[in-house]
Amino acid sequence: MFDLKITNANLPDGRSGVDIGVREGRIAAIEANLPGDAGQTIDAAGQLVAPPFVDVHFHMDATLSLGLPRHNESGLLLDGIKIWGELKPLLTQEAVIERALAYCDLAVSQGLLAIRTHVDICDDRLLGVEALLEVKKRVAPYIDLQLVAFPQDGYYRYPGAPELLRRALDMGVDVVGGIPHFERTMADGASSLKALLEIAADRGLLVDIHCDETDDPMSRHIEALAYETQRLGLGGRVNASHLTSMHSMDNYYVSKLLPLMVEAGVSATANPLINIVIQGRHDSYPKRRGMTRIPEMLTYGIDCAFGHDCVMDPWYSLGQGDMLEVAFMGLHVAQMTSREAMRKCFDLVTKGPAKIMHLEGYGVDVGCKADMVLLQAKDSIDAIRLKPTRLAVIKGGKVISRTPARQSALSLDGRPATIDPARVGPQW
Repeated sequence: MFDLKITNANLPDGRSGVDIGVREGRIAAIEANLPGDAGQTIDAAGQLVAPPFVDVHFHMDATLSLGLPRHNESGLLLDGIKIWGELKPLLTQEAVIERALAYCDLAVSQGLLAIRTHVDICDDRLLGVEALLEVKKRVAPYIDLQLVAFPQDGYYRYPGAPELLRRALDMGVDVVGGIPHFERTMADGASSLKALLEIAADRGLLVDIHCDETDDPMSRHIEALAYETQRLGLGGRVNASHLTSMHSMDNYYVSKLLPLMVEAGVSATANPLINIVIQGRHDSYPKRRGMTRIPEMLTYGIDCAFGHDCVMDPWYSLGQGDMLEVAFMGLHVAQMTSREAMRKCFDLVTKGPAKIMHLEGYGVDVGCKADMVLLQAKDSIDAIRLKPTRLAVIKGGKVISRTPARQSALSLDGRPATIDPARVGPQW
């Protein structure tokens, strides 16, 4: 007897027409024609059942604040930071919590059930930290939320940031963050990495650094980050976010740098939507794309992910919490158009970020947590192509969101037709 059975499902790894049996919040069996009754049965009808989407890079304290106190008309990164600095004194806990919860509801409807969010600690009140710790508690039944103590204005550049970061960690923030390229000098940036990783080592915490988010090819803090990671034995626990300067570096230097990342065990997260919008703003033509070298990193075996980063805030005025939109942009920017590469792009918003977040029991395999998404698509490539309806979102074996299937009824020249986008594919 199963609590839930999903029949005739396709899986991202290529298995098709299988049944998934769930018992006590875990996947108990996966096989074709699975015997046994269930309290609830969902017919997947040959469509894709995937693990939930994971966003390993987001800013929930700023989300949905677009236009407050003004819009970022220039689109520049530094202007976004300036506007956020103007908004911080005006924030209230209630407003931050309300916007964050609204975003979490949107995320669940999109099948996004794990998020790592940076929270700005350069505020003597630590208002954002308190607000997002409350949000984390409230959404725990349906979203795995990790918080990163993020010194937005610089660990050394902002007066009192070291003490504020310590206080945030003491309050229960999960991950150590940093932004070395925003310090006043390259030397201060390298020193901040040394200090921050030593804190993480002492406390046994993970690390996620905004690293080299610039068009400047001489911004090479990733080299210092890899060194400190190896020196402190933090391999597998340190993530480098953005790395957009690598897009502008010469190939010889990158050929030295990527093996250092492998040796140290540093992972990488690109944020395609925001990287393609913000980078290259000072270029005329040709304009740089700015997104870091994800295909090359994958060739080296570096753990990688795509993140959403922002939704309707001072840096990015669009977005809807759809990680397939992120994968779609990443696929195009990185020119990952082979069949294998497109399937890898799906992994970069599921398995890849789940590994970076150290999520326990993640996946669609026997023994994993019964957290799944039924998509109106037949495979992972079609999922990226269609950005399909999330027919059902399942957490711990319970359906927590449903959306009706998308289809159009046409009548052309007296010839009726019903179009289901998930049924139009290569077989035609």
